[in-house]
Amino acid sequence: MEQTLNKRYGLMVAIAMVVGIVVGSGVFFKAEKILNATGGDLPLGIIAWVIGGLIMVACAYTFAIMATKYEKVNGVVDYAEATLGPRYGYLLGWFMAVIYYPSLVAVLAWISARYTCVLFNWDIAGGECLALAAFYLVLSYALNVLSPVLSGKFQVSATVIKLVPLLLMAVVGTIVGLANGMTVKNFTEVVTVSDQPSVNLLFTAVVATAFAYEGWIIATSINAELRDAKKNLPRALLFGTLIVMAVYILYYIGLAGAVPNETMMAGGESGAKLAFETVFSQGAGVVLFVFVVISCLGTLNGLMLGGVRGIYALSARGEGPRPDVFASIDKSTNMPTNSGILGLLLSAVWLLYFFGAIITTISGNAPWFGPFSFDTSELPIVTIYALYIPIFIMMMRKERDLGAFKRFVMPILAIIGCVFMIIAACFAHRMAVVYYLIVFAVVMVIGWALRRGRSKAPVAAK
Repeated sequence: MEQTLNKRYGLMVAIAMVVGIVVGSGVFFKAEKILNATGGDLPLGIIAWVIGGLIMVACAYTFAIMATKYEKVNGVVDYAEATLGPRYGYLLGWFMAVIYYPSLVAVLAWISARYTCVLFNWDIAGGECLALAAFYLVLSYALNVLSPVLSGKFQVSATVIKLVPLLLMAVVGTIVGLANGMTVKNFTEVVTVSDQPSVNLLFTAVVATAFAYEGWIIATSINAELRDAKKNLPRALLFGTLIVMAVYILYYIGLAGAVPNETMMAGGESGAKLAFETVFSQGAGVVLFVFVVISCLGTLNGLMLGGVRGIYALSARGEGPRPDVFASIDKSTNMPTNSGILGLLLSAVWLLYFFGAIITTISGNAPWFGPFSFDTSELPIVTIYALYIPIFIMMMRKERDLGAFKRFVMPILAIIGCVFMIIAACFAHRMAVVYYLIVFAVVMVIGWALRRGRSKAPVAAK
């Protein structure tokens, strides 16, 4: 008898996924990088946040249009298949299952561990941080696979919790900064004057926002498990992304009232903690920073929610390696457990890579992989923007029953945003893009070699 995933999630969980996956780690992790990238030029940093947010909203709105028409196993893979055919759908699904989901899950596991280490004054590049990252990775996997309903409830709770420090900093930080003149000072003074054109600085900052804004597309991974998905998924994508954009910009302005830009830039991984302790008392700052750690774990949980379903999205179509194994659904939990195990293994591989490629440099050592040591918190995200472009083009060609605004205006704006992100990545990462693309090409060739003949129907779980 064929088994399918239950319709277990409602609109609030879907919105919580969009907000919960996106909001949290990125805004804390990348706020300091954006300040450094712009030399402490706060208005230029805000422009970067706005551009990144508008690109996210345009892409999310365009996918929301497709969500009203297609409802199968995994949203974005469904859209790729509907517009460009099963081969492109498979390649996109393979990229998301093997590179996109697990690499971001690995980064989020480390970021969650990083802020835990900051809380206890431990070394963020030492054994404590790596051990915590591995623990958080397994914990998130267990929560998603063993109790998906509990995972959904945790996602909603973590979303509410993570908004607390962001909104408090946005409101209180702005009030304090306006009262003591810190906000005006930070908005009018540039810390370091760069010899690079402002457009280059802006490109680097916008690419940094890509990680902070990324994750909304993962909400489409529960398409088959969302009640009334054709109505609720578009609402979740649109409302969720707009909420995220507003919260991020307000938080960034709030930080300007907390500490001088040069202090935030020099603070490194402890910059956010320092800002909270400055605006609030030290004790209250620590409590709010605990909320920051929880918010990072909520983001990790949401990413893992998509990651455990990555290979399943292919196997349910009768494609990929051993679809008879990875399409199986556990009768007790109604979860694709085998797919989840492979997702966890891939995440562990990418965590090891991230440690060798990036974390070793923080401690002053040479990266393990030489020139192939690229930033997995940004480049896979830019890749997926590139993969969106053919989907948007074919949408404009095929969806003739849509009005001009939905068929042409929004997809064109989304394409412009995607192209901007690709150009910005090339300016920001330069030769690292080439080495990343080599790895990307090898992974995609392996995926194509493992592709099996498409079944007429999804493989039945035994």
